[in-house]
Amino acid sequence: MSLLERLGKKEGLEESKPIFAGRKNSSTDDQYQELKLDIHRRIVDEMNIEQQQILMNGQQDRREIEGIIAEYCNRVLDENPFAVPRGDRTAIVADLLDEMLGLGPIEPLLKDETVTEIMINGPKHIFVERLGKLHLTKVQFHDDMHLMNIIERIIAPLGRRIDESSPLVDARLEDGSRVNIIIPPLSLIGPCVTIRKFNKDPLTVENLIGFGSLSETMAGFLRACIAARLNIVVSGGTGSGKTTTLNVLSSFIPSDERIVTIEDAAELQLMQEHVVTLESRPANIEGSGQITIRDLVRNALRMRPDRIIVGEVRSGEALDMLQAMNTGHDGSLTTAHANSPRDVLSRLETMVLMAGMDLPVRAIREQISSAVDLIIQQSRIRDGSRKITYITEVQNMEGDVIILQDLFRFMQTGVDESGKILGNFESTGIRPNFMEKMETNGIKIPKNLFSLGNEMPRDEDWGQ
Repeated sequence: MSLLERLGKKEGLEESKPIFAGRKNSSTDDQYQELKLDIHRRIVDEMNIEQQQILMNGQQDRREIEGIIAEYCNRVLDENPFAVPRGDRTAIVADLLDEMLGLGPIEPLLKDETVTEIMINGPKHIFVERLGKLHLTKVQFHDDMHLMNIIERIIAPLGRRIDESSPLVDARLEDGSRVNIIIPPLSLIGPCVTIRKFNKDPLTVENLIGFGSLSETMAGFLRACIAARLNIVVSGGTGSGKTTTLNVLSSFIPSDERIVTIEDAAELQLMQEHVVTLESRPANIEGSGQITIRDLVRNALRMRPDRIIVGEVRSGEALDMLQAMNTGHDGSLTTAHANSPRDVLSRLETMVLMAGMDLPVRAIREQISSAVDLIIQQSRIRDGSRKITYITEVQNMEGDVIILQDLFRFMQTGVDESGKILGNFESTGIRPNFMEKMETNGIKIPKNLFSLGNEMPRDEDWGQ
């Protein structure tokens, strides 16, 4: 019988359930937390200077550190009035290792490859996303102070700060996972942390095809578009997979080109050798020293880039991005929040106006139509899957309207018994106007690529 089971029987409680049981922790879990906290305090109080240095460095062999913690654990547990089995002692040592070297209670969630997002709503409510669905976990922090200590551990290496005067921050973990933090007084339920995890090994286009995010034909077409140096905007809602798609698209860029990436928090994982990664910087405690995405886009133009990749355009930097696309920096990539390809154009207009330039709407639309060649619309479907629902060409203007033409789209056909969305990726049968640009760049496109039938282009039909 395990430690938690005995504690539960002592308190007249039911036996503990799996970590994803979806219910609040009992007082049994509180006693378990108190036991770990007591051991943690004893370790800090009694550890000699040499041992403290080993733990602070964190670069020693994990087995050596585990041995130090296990020694103190066994000593404290031997003093308890109840016997603690070896299995429970091992679990306590692992938890304390996570507490002292990692990010505490959420460390197992970070190591769980099936978890794609972690949402901490105060110290007692932690949700995760698995396969596009949200689940309440039984993982908890001891209190607000415990959670704040972990938050400080996240942002300290990045030189960021968070307090009542600056109660929100964007950051990242060592593996590139995106972190957003907001604390009281803005949050009324305690500190809130949202962690969007990224795979240790970047997803490839083959992975996306396997997930059903796009078809092989669409993947071949997008590869050709990158080789032809088309300017592409990836659009979609929050959590729809825009950054993942952008990362896959960037993998198609030839390795002999100079790439400059610009992001709020560096997330892109480019495998090319010649990559310059730029990251914006918030204002310091005096309110000065802020470097915005727009500042970085302007600076990137002086860095002799072959490609400029902006993680996301949100405001006035859209104007500088469009000007870069229109002044010889072909092949640029970016993302934007929008619900449809048509909405992307409206959002770009709004963001250009946010730059403070009093430009007529027609002039802005002319800039957009001449700068952007392709829009890739990414969506998170009801069943939690992510799919590219539209690949749309941006054509010229007719009057005051920018003409859009869908090239590929996802057509939903139904829902199966398990709730999974059924559908097919289809070509609209229309050849894009930028085919001439592709041919000029030596890109060979299969003749049947845009056919309405189901015939797949052969490998030998593609070429450069």
